[in-house]
Amino acid sequence: MTFDVISMVPNTPPDWLTAVHNAAAALLRGAVVAYPSETVWGLAAHPQHPQAVERLYALKGRAADKPVQVSCAGVDEALHYAVPSPALSALAPLWPGPLTLVTAARPECPAYLAPHGQVGLRVPDHPVALALLQLSGGALATTSCNRSGLPAARTWEEAVTSGLGDLVLPDGGHPAAGIASTVVLLPAGEVVREGAVSAVTLRQLLVLHEEREQ
Repeated sequence: MTFDVISMVPNTPPDWLTAVHNAAAALLRGAVVAYPSETVWGLAAHPQHPQAVERLYALKGRAADKPVQVSCAGVDEALHYAVPSPALSALAPLWPGPLTLVTAARPECPAYLAPHGQVGLRVPDHPVALALLQLSGGALATTSCNRSGLPAARTWEEAVTSGLGDLVLPDGGHPAAGIASTVVLLPAGEVVREGAVSAVTLRQLLVLHEEREQ
């Protein structure tokens, strides 16, 4: 596929929704798309296109034993991939937001998204990312926009310079904060990586949910 920069004006595109429509159509054809989020820039492939997910790994140089996450348009879409649990219910109110929850995957979840029986889920809080997800069926296989071992792209310019992906979306005037999402392992609530959401906030929500359930 030919690498293409959809918009040369990252913050004020004439119509970023048109660019998102084009990107969603490309994803269905097996493309890898660089897109903005509220944390850092990401790379996306369609989860029902295993060859595209494999290409996502290859472009990034990512080890096969490090699964990508599934970014979703909302909680309902996330539950298509995850087994419901009290811990998931306790922390889901933080979505949309910079929180990735690693939890038990449903049996029907493809193995290339949940190689160890667990799937990482996130609902981004960014208008371009959410529009892309909604137009792509509600979920995408995603990872940060960088080659493994290098910092993730934090700006449109860095996403373009990375040379990753077949399309690069504009940010719609909503730049990334440059802080990665917090990653939490469920049901234990173990913080694997502390990012934009603090461990204190997570513990408070889990304790509050437990108290309500008693």
